[in-house]
Amino acid sequence: MLHFQYSSLINSSVENVWQFHERPDILKLLTPPWQPVKVIRREGGLGVGAISEFRLILGPIPVKWLAKHIECQPNSLFVDEQIAGPMKSWVHRHQFETIDGQTKLTDAIAYELPGGWLAELILGWWVEARLQDMFRYRHQVTKQACE
Repeated sequence: MLHFQYSSLINSSVENVWQFHERPDILKLLTPPWQPVKVIRREGGLGVGAISEFRLILGPIPVKWLAKHIECQPNSLFVDEQIAGPMKSWVHRHQFETIDGQTKLTDAIAYELPGGWLAELILGWWVEARLQDMFRYRHQVTKQACE
């Protein structure tokens, strides 16, 4: 299993950053324009049972990615898990914490690539770099919107 984490401080209240993540268009706002990803649907907000569906283009192949929210503590965290998609497993924790009047936003992901340890050895660095690019973008968009 691989782990990724990205954190940043946002000069805004936890409530404000949480409300930003509740926006109906949040997935479109937070999807980097260079990624071959299309948002198909988002249902249920941030609560348990909420669904997010994407279409990824991996080379010439479109791949459905479906995630379901499995935990939600308002103004603190929500967790989504891949139900269908390109990963063997994927659990993504979105954490919101107040630190000196600011919000520490942390995205923590535990995931497995299909193909086991060999795929992780060969492709793990590449996935890590893509996640780093994506979350740097997401946190920058969040900072610009909330500060």
